[in-house]
Amino acid sequence: MNTGINTWLIEEAGLDVHEGRVIGLCVESHCSYRASVSFPQVISVGLRIGHLGRSSVRYELALFAGDTLVAEGDFTHVFVDRHTRRPAEIGPPLRPAMERLLSPPPV
Repeated sequence: MNTGINTWLIEEAGLDVHEGRVIGLCVESHCSYRASVSFPQVISVGLRIGHLGRSSVRYELALFAGDTLVAEGDFTHVFVDRHTRRPAEIGPPLRPAMERLLSPPPV
């Protein structure tokens, strides 16, 4: 899950892991395994955002091997200032990218 999230953050949301002002710290994660996979089997990751706050985001993920759901879970990042480690507001370019993945509220 961490690899899928961080790849998306870097490639699609513009996170600069080397020089950026903010970094994301994992404060909670949960994974429910549904089926077995093994290296070098390729998995696909479905990603959406279940909650987007001022400085935190909860990702919701589904991992697939072909058409088989092999795991599902959630992962919460709190974004902090790289140097002070104090919570930092999620701003551009991250927030607009995250808003595109925000799941609709329940009806």
